[in-house]
Amino acid sequence: MNDRSHDDDTVPTFDRPLWTPDPVRATATRMAAFTAYARQVSGRALASYADLHAWSIDAPEQFWPAVWNFCGVRGERGERVLIDPQRMPGAHWFPDARLNFAENLLRDCDNPEALVFWGEDRVKRRLSRLELRRQVAQFAAALKETGIGAGDRVAAYLPNLPETIVAMLATVSIGAVFTSASPDFGVQGVLDRFGQTEPKVLITCDGYWYNGKAIDLQSKLAELMPQLPSVQRLILVPYLDDDTDALAANLPKGVSFARFIAPHAAATAIEFAPLPFEHPLYIMYSSGTTGIPKCIVHGAGGTLLQHLKEHQLHSDLREEDRFFYFTTCGWMMWNWLASGLASGATLLLYDGSPFVARGRILWNYAQAERMSHFGTSAKYLDALAKTGLKPRRDYDLSPLRAILSTGSPLVPERFDSVYADIKPDVQLASISGGTDIVSCFVLGNPTLPVWRGEIQCKGLGLAVEVWDDQGQSVRKRKGELVCTRPFPCMPIGFWNDPHGKKYQAAYFERFPGVWHHGDFCEITGHDGLIIHGRSDATLNPGGVRIGTAEIYRQVEKLPEVAESLVIGQDWEADVRLVLFVKLQEGVDLDGTLVARIKRTIREGATPRHVPAKVLQVADIPRTRSGKIVELAVRNVVHGQPVRNIEALANPEALASFADRSELRE
Repeated sequence: MNDRSHDDDTVPTFDRPLWTPDPVRATATRMAAFTAYARQVSGRALASYADLHAWSIDAPEQFWPAVWNFCGVRGERGERVLIDPQRMPGAHWFPDARLNFAENLLRDCDNPEALVFWGEDRVKRRLSRLELRRQVAQFAAALKETGIGAGDRVAAYLPNLPETIVAMLATVSIGAVFTSASPDFGVQGVLDRFGQTEPKVLITCDGYWYNGKAIDLQSKLAELMPQLPSVQRLILVPYLDDDTDALAANLPKGVSFARFIAPHAAATAIEFAPLPFEHPLYIMYSSGTTGIPKCIVHGAGGTLLQHLKEHQLHSDLREEDRFFYFTTCGWMMWNWLASGLASGATLLLYDGSPFVARGRILWNYAQAERMSHFGTSAKYLDALAKTGLKPRRDYDLSPLRAILSTGSPLVPERFDSVYADIKPDVQLASISGGTDIVSCFVLGNPTLPVWRGEIQCKGLGLAVEVWDDQGQSVRKRKGELVCTRPFPCMPIGFWNDPHGKKYQAAYFERFPGVWHHGDFCEITGHDGLIIHGRSDATLNPGGVRIGTAEIYRQVEKLPEVAESLVIGQDWEADVRLVLFVKLQEGVDLDGTLVARIKRTIREGATPRHVPAKVLQVADIPRTRSGKIVELAVRNVVHGQPVRNIEALANPEALASFADRSELRE
């Protein structure tokens, strides 16, 4: 059992972990089994995780083949592991390998169930692994007949449906490239993405459900299709209505999903194309809040190897597990979730609002489907804490072993509420990485303790360090997250960037030859990590760097505050901090509350963190993956344009920040 339990009257103490894995449980993890295997491979004692991590960095030509073998990758590995290891970018992994991503996800296993789907509280479906393979075979055959081949792009403008998984697997099984966006993107947001990558096939649906409301997509599709001339076939998946034949017939180049695969109903075998390790798998998109989105191309082998490592070793994912992540198809966590099939797990898919059924829907799902891994965002956990819901009281969560959180930093108080209100004996894994690597730089470990407010460890095989402005490695001090050596899941490039200039500028301009990720963070005394926010949003009052998360942590302790956003406003040859707060319904910002906010920040952080101005807004703008957008707000406050308004889920929220008289005083 864990070394402490939380009751409602527990006062957190910070001199010991919030959770320590039971020794018996720890020795039974996949991480422990891999460590034993690594001792044989390396000839080293590897007495601790720090030792294992050091070996994974020092001996990549031993480590990555060990991951390949241990996780059972299907394919021909070849002899060579790494070419030009000193080049970053420019190193190449497994140059002689041949594999197929879809074949690895559709491998045979003892778990018969592949997918479970809940569309809010309205739609429920299940798909066995046998049925998934059959649908993938049919869809792949139909794509081939349409003329789709290796390197062609297939785009999904879909909710998190089983058909999205089917479409992805069929696409990559034949060597085509998959790219996706969620249906809450507006027409311009879709064009900003798919207009660059020019898909030949677009898969979409008739609409989707959100918070109990049906959202019809017909008008969007009618506007979108004439502006995507590359699309030769529009395939319509039914979601709001079982019959989409008539709707598809009224759309340019349209055909229903059922009619598209009908000629191939007898198909059962899939011809998996054996492809190079660096063959393009996904094109993913940056958030686009500072301009048109970057089109990031990820390779099949690196994505597969990295996800297997993160799932099996860092998350202890197994065949019998039931794996959930609350995500849309416009966020990289969908791609991360999909790879859970390669470990034999059942994927628990959800589409819609997480707050239907009085905020209980995800916990109803967790109990009903015996969820083993619950993945979500830090903002969801913040919102859950403020609802007062305590899942540990109302639900049987005995199968739940891990709670994963990403999207923004998880504040220390949320660690407390997870253990107090959700489950006291669970691995809480705050994880951080990004679309840039379609995975994590820092994440969890089922054999290590969880310390309050800290990400557990650096990912195996990733030479993560924190550097100061002079490029010196630091500990227990804030700095820039960097990765100093090549790793297999680096992008293979950007789309339409033939000489790699955009790619070079994105990650290697600040520190040549070293990946600069853009996170402001620190390494703790426990070898854990704390993310303090994005570097480009770091505040600099008086020349002192302050991470935005440090302020959010303090102000959002107050029950009156639902959310907050802080920027640095240029003021009198310096920068002053301006804090915007979205308050709970029925609460107004008065002088007393402003004083409490400032006092809370001063006492919990430092006087330098106290904002010069505290202003109320109706809403906080965010990207479609839920991240708040400090830079967009800063532009509005300074009278500068926001370059790509389509990247925002709620662009109307920006109006609350424009032309505020308080910011001229």
